[in-house]
Amino acid sequence: MITSSANGKVKQVMNLMKKSKARKETGLFAAEGLRMFKELPADRIDSVFVSESFLKEKTHRSLVEGFRYETVSDDVFKTMADTQSPQGILALVKQYSYTIEDILNQPGPAFLMILETVQDPGNLGTILRAGEGAGITGVIMNDTTADIYNPKVIRSTMGSICRVPFIYTSDLKGTLEKIKSQGVRLFAAHLDGRNNYEKEDYNDNTGFLIGNEANGLTEEIASMADCFIKIPMKGEVESLNAAVAASVLMFETARQRRFVSDRKS
Repeated sequence: MITSSANGKVKQVMNLMKKSKARKETGLFAAEGLRMFKELPADRIDSVFVSESFLKEKTHRSLVEGFRYETVSDDVFKTMADTQSPQGILALVKQYSYTIEDILNQPGPAFLMILETVQDPGNLGTILRAGEGAGITGVIMNDTTADIYNPKVIRSTMGSICRVPFIYTSDLKGTLEKIKSQGVRLFAAHLDGRNNYEKEDYNDNTGFLIGNEANGLTEEIASMADCFIKIPMKGEVESLNAAVAASVLMFETARQRRFVSDRKS
């Protein structure tokens, strides 16, 4: 059992929790908590750490059978964990690798979320989770968007990180040009939107542009949109949180596509 926070394996976990650079160098990320562990594909798990008290429950012991795991004292596990009240289990997981072709070749019409400098980890994680529920086919991000392997993002996705394809790009404009050449119509959530969002048709290949929480989309990226749309507001509210706005658009798309599917059947 590991009883010192100076242990090399413990230090590696702490680095992966705190430093994006360490995650990039190792190709690993840390996934903490019982629910998250159950969502992980077994073939992507690199190593497992459990607290001493975690193993006292029979159901917990059966959960980690078949995995090589390290037992850690409760105090050391608290040092490793990113949460205030850790559940006593975390895994180091192999990162995912997708290409733009992987995303564009998903079955059915494209349904893309395109994020420009969305910086709040909770927003990014929520967009992935809500996106899986709405049926998105991929997420495309510029390289100043939050690190998708940040522990707060991982927790917010509740497992969707394992199932929704995503890429980062250093040339978002060039990537959008490629997407448009494949027949994807781009909609920008924008205060200058011409139509309310529910007036447009999202049944064909569709991508939504979502901008930075404070500044919205840059002019360069907004200019790539085929259409500006708006979410109408009452009261004195001017705009919504990025994840909330994205969710509104994603589930409107899901509603439209479900309606068309129901009519065909």
